[in-house]
Amino acid sequence: INISVFPPSNACIGRYILNMQITSCGHTYQRCLGDFYVLFNPWCADDPVYMDNQAQREEYVLNEHGLLYEGVHKHVTSRPWHFGQFEDGILDICLKILDMGASYHQGSDRDRCWRNDPVHVSMVVNHMISSHTTSSIMKIPENNDYLKGTKPFSWNGSVPILQQWYNGRCRPVRYGYCGSLASVMCTVMRCLGIPSRVVTNFCFPCSNENPLGVNEIFDCTGKNLCGKDKLWRYHCWNESWMARRDLNQCCGDWQCLDPTPLETGRGSACSGPTWVRSIREGDLDLDYDGHYMFSRLNSNYVGWLSQNNAKKTKVFCDTWPCGQHLITKSVGSEQLEDITRNYKYELGSAKSKEANYRAYRRIHPGYCNASNCHIDRELSTLKNPFLSDSGINMRLKMGNCPMYGEDVQLHWLLENLRSEPKNLKFNLCAQIVTYNGCPMDQFWKDSVTVTLGPREVKKIPLCISYSQYGPYLCDHNIMKVVAVSDPECEEVLMVSRDIVINRPPVIVKLLSQPRLKVPCTAEISFCNPLQEDMKNCIMTLEGCGLFKEPMTIDLGTLASNQQARTIVEFTPYRLGSHRLLANFGCHKF
Repeated sequence: INISVFPPSNACIGRYILNMQITSCGHTYQRCLGDFYVLFNPWCADDPVYMDNQAQREEYVLNEHGLLYEGVHKHVTSRPWHFGQFEDGILDICLKILDMGASYHQGSDRDRCWRNDPVHVSMVVNHMISSHTTSSIMKIPENNDYLKGTKPFSWNGSVPILQQWYNGRCRPVRYGYCGSLASVMCTVMRCLGIPSRVVTNFCFPCSNENPLGVNEIFDCTGKNLCGKDKLWRYHCWNESWMARRDLNQCCGDWQCLDPTPLETGRGSACSGPTWVRSIREGDLDLDYDGHYMFSRLNSNYVGWLSQNNAKKTKVFCDTWPCGQHLITKSVGSEQLEDITRNYKYELGSAKSKEANYRAYRRIHPGYCNASNCHIDRELSTLKNPFLSDSGINMRLKMGNCPMYGEDVQLHWLLENLRSEPKNLKFNLCAQIVTYNGCPMDQFWKDSVTVTLGPREVKKIPLCISYSQYGPYLCDHNIMKVVAVSDPECEEVLMVSRDIVINRPPVIVKLLSQPRLKVPCTAEISFCNPLQEDMKNCIMTLEGCGLFKEPMTIDLGTLASNQQARTIVEFTPYRLGSHRLLANFGCHKF
């Protein structure tokens, strides 16, 4: 007997058991024929996750390899990530996540009808990544302290994280950051059949007081002081493709899901799913958490100078940085794709203004019936004169692309826009900044007096040596350089720049052609670029279809300019496109 089972498009996803009942001579027997899994199907036109583009289905459902984008908006870096949604046991772990998060719906799982709705499934997964009180998949370190767990940036893929959570009796894995949280969620969603991708936004504000503004405070030396608001240098979240029946959508579209718990005024929580188009249009009443996402993509970035007498002076109010650079991996290539226009119209355009008016009325209840002119007047009070209005143009330009161990070369460009000479005194400083906007140690200070003739343009070279920043950099490879006018000056002038220090590369070279179930060798090499020893050096290797679990190699201590070469052997255990990842760590990073 051949039996065909045709699950309807509205069937609940999960593991099913197929039983056969036999009745003979008045006796009834039960026999289990086996089990099977039902998942969402983006190839089926009747499924709410249907995606009609084959290349996109291959990228957002079948591809096990991805890229995480980090850095700052002027210097974007990337690193590979293994999603590993087809690795052995991952599907069972993903279904366990749904079981553990079932209480998110009405306090019990007696009614499992929500498992046929990708909206509710995505809400459960989003909640389980890091917001569940006791059984979340991953924790974020408090105050950037991760001594009691794994370094957040040392993970190469989702599989070890999910396996550690499952084998550890569903206790949170320590530790992760927004990129690993979004990537683990992408793995779970792809495994369940929902097309998904990881998105990175540069300049992401987190403010508890003003929903449309983020404040950074500096002292007279240029040091960034730790305030209530934080401007994340970058933030990653997940996008998933589905038709929202709750919004009467007949076709699929991208929905924003942020698994990183962020402060919302009602406590710390994840957000989404939020229809990406509703964020762009400013239709904030339409969807879950729309006003939070809109605010964080359209905030004003305000800088304040704190004087000795506790008086604060507004230095700048910039509408450009926040939400002006959103990227993801391109379909079928290793290039990045700019998706900023999916989230917001071009700054200053008529459609952008209409969306802002619409959103402003919803975010601020007192303006729900206000005219556009009234809102414009309110917003204009936040603005301040441009730097050029003071008669001075300034910017910091990179002179090199520094790697760990190299000096940072900068060009400080100043232009006098007036016909009168100017004599100005500036304080300069540099300090480490974490990816989530926490200012760390100030390690460099200087004072410079600049004389500018009428209409003169001057270029001043600045150099920050490795010996100055190296002891403070640690795992945080971002520094902020600030030049601010001395309090004795009549005008308050300031310019700043975030700088990314690139980590030295790990080189992977295959020594033989990979073949299924045939041993293959590769050479992994790394050179210590520092003028000092690197201690506690560890190489971690990982690859879907290549290693059942990550391989760790202890390299001990590497002397200055010493090159470490390691030959590793592995046996590919399944067909497909595979990638060998090597991650290097030491006492420095």
